[in-house]
Amino acid sequence: MSTDLLCLLIPLLPLLGFIINGLGFRRVPSSLVGIIGLAGPVLAFICVCLLWGAFGAGQNAVIKSVLFDWISVGDFHINFSFQIDQLTMLMLSIVTGIGSLIHLYSIGYMHHDAGYGKFMAFLNLFLFFMLLLVLGSNFVIMFIGWEGVGLCSYLLIGFWNTNTSYNNAARKAFVMNRIGDLGFLLGIFTIMATFGSVEYTDVFTQAVGMEVNDKVILTITLLLFVGAMGKSAQIPLYTWLPDAMAGPTPVSALIHAATMVTAGIYMVVRANVLFSLAPLTLDIIGGIAIATALLAASIGLLQNDIKKVLAYSTVSQLGYMFMGLGATAYTASMFHVITHAFFKALLFLGAGSVIHAMSDEQDIRNMGGLRKSLPITFWTFLIGTIAIAGIPPFAGFFSKDEILAHVFEHSKVMWVLGVIGSAMTSFYMFRLLFLTFFGEFRGTSEQKHHLHESPLSMTLPLMVLAVLSAVGGFMNVPEVLGGSARLAEFMSPLFDEARQANPAIFEANALDHGTEMLLMGLSAGIAVLAAIGAYIMYVRNAAVPAPDSEARSLPQQVIYGKYYIDEFYENLVVRPVRALGDAFYSLGEFAIDAVVGGVAFAVRGSATALRRVQSGSISLYILLMVLSITLIVALRFFTLPFIGGK
Repeated sequence: MSTDLLCLLIPLLPLLGFIINGLGFRRVPSSLVGIIGLAGPVLAFICVCLLWGAFGAGQNAVIKSVLFDWISVGDFHINFSFQIDQLTMLMLSIVTGIGSLIHLYSIGYMHHDAGYGKFMAFLNLFLFFMLLLVLGSNFVIMFIGWEGVGLCSYLLIGFWNTNTSYNNAARKAFVMNRIGDLGFLLGIFTIMATFGSVEYTDVFTQAVGMEVNDKVILTITLLLFVGAMGKSAQIPLYTWLPDAMAGPTPVSALIHAATMVTAGIYMVVRANVLFSLAPLTLDIIGGIAIATALLAASIGLLQNDIKKVLAYSTVSQLGYMFMGLGATAYTASMFHVITHAFFKALLFLGAGSVIHAMSDEQDIRNMGGLRKSLPITFWTFLIGTIAIAGIPPFAGFFSKDEILAHVFEHSKVMWVLGVIGSAMTSFYMFRLLFLTFFGEFRGTSEQKHHLHESPLSMTLPLMVLAVLSAVGGFMNVPEVLGGSARLAEFMSPLFDEARQANPAIFEANALDHGTEMLLMGLSAGIAVLAAIGAYIMYVRNAAVPAPDSEARSLPQQVIYGKYYIDEFYENLVVRPVRALGDAFYSLGEFAIDAVVGGVAFAVRGSATALRRVQSGSISLYILLMVLSITLIVALRFFTLPFIGGK
């Protein structure tokens, strides 16, 4: 099978599933809905595996597939084309592989829902746009996929649209993403004006000869990063993601853990040449990233909604990925994208299994002791927790350690802050694990009576993801531990132009093996100590978070209230904008009414005056005719010499 055909089939197969289930969701039998919805991503994943073979046979050379000439204006052309390189192959594997597991999980989780067919259709549509985003060979096709996943996010977050709060969460996500997308779009326009093209190869080749921190490059990279801030939930555009947990749990796993929220990281890595030419932008990215990681991690310490804890964990982990980008550790950030997809998808799906068993209960204060009733969910959730905590030898340890090692070379202060954030991650994740699965059951007797392990369609993805979370880190073992950093070697060609454009930015002082081992030991040791602290507090001492009605200390209340940032946005931005909109609405309404009313009054008044001329009296009509004829003749006779008549 040709590479062009494979490139075309990968996004089209999920789109076909969307068309069938989307158009026929009221007619397609529920037994077929799941099969149709699952077939698209599974077949796409098989095509990706075949494409790996073709990509490897070409010695990892870049493959470009031009489908058709899409937009032509004079000498400016935009092709609808795909580009296959190392970055594309990694993202395709994540999106289709994790996507297939989540679609399988959704069959067990959603099959009783009245909108089951529509839900599977929306998942397929999301996968289509995400694949378009990573396959595109230019910024315009990336933007189409970028906007498409934003639309699907809105549809899936507000899927249960009879609930007003869910609709509000969907609207919030949509609006905040549009703010970031405006920056991204302006960045694309600036790229068009500067380079005369939007094709990656053309733009990056031309950029190599530009000066470091050139004003145009700084403008482009800052605008692109604004787009990444919205899609990947960085300060100040992060508040939509925790609220997005209103959607069904498979949505949280697919969109807000493994795929959509990593689009910003993918975009920065894709445009690494431009960002490498803008060290100032990278410093800004690093500063915002560490602030986001610490802010979100601190909020996660006191949250009691099982999905909200994972949501703030996602925001924090995205901060670590951007922190790596700020230190030009592009490979390390992508490595964390991959491992995060494994363990965060696992944790979200595990949370869904718990919610399913607890009859939709999400408050961990009402759980406890579930490891006996949900053994598969417990053991897989434990693996995911160890992985995200950064405890060796699980996946998160290797990827997070690589980011922290590069950050240490870049800034010692930022490394210390990163380790503090890592400790908080370990603490709140083990807090979540212990309150959910250990101790005595704190729910109702009815919930206890219905406790049961999830069906195979839900537990099988958990087991596969648990294996990946356990061994996924071995794809890029550092040399100090006897590895060869295979992922770094594989991705190295992606950064050749960046090294040529700004070689100084890649010339960091490499850590000696002793220092690297010491940093690993400190990071892992602190994570273990944080886990032990959570064990002492929530298992040995059997502490349970206080009910919302009880008073908290001021610091606890501030953290539990998420630093009141949502309220700050509400008062500083939302209400003034809404008031301004209402004022313009009232002004516009008044102006329109005045114009319409004025026209109506003028027509009515003139009609009333002219109506009197039509009296119905024949003698009056004859008199007016005679007077008119007399007036015309008189005017003709007396004015003729003065108007040049003959």
